[in-house]
Amino acid sequence: MDTVATLNAPQAIGPYSQATVLGNLVFASGQIPAVPETGELVTGTITDQTRQVIANLEAILSVAGSDLAHVLKSTCFLTNMGDFAEFNAEYALHFTGLPARECVEVTALPKGAHVEISVIAERP
Repeated sequence: MDTVATLNAPQAIGPYSQATVLGNLVFASGQIPAVPETGELVTGTITDQTRQVIANLEAILSVAGSDLAHVLKSTCFLTNMGDFAEFNAEYALHFTGLPARECVEVTALPKGAHVEISVIAERP
């Protein structure tokens, strides 16, 4: 198993890696809408936050030799299911391969984020 690290995505805020790779599979840790250069959260709408989360995932997947088109499964966490439609609209723009997914509401996320996404992808 190899670990993935890039400065183009937020650094881990705990004892975990940005992603691990086993064979041709990439397991990306959950990403929140933190700006890589500062670690600060993007403010604004759930669309703005979702867009940053996806940019963070794209950076990690790229270093691991994959991309959003090769995501097999995503796990999505929202702090307010009332944001689901707006979140889903932004998500659909990027995950065009229609990976398997679950999306659940949680009480809280790290740093007060409103959205977090983790993915499992293949390396082509």
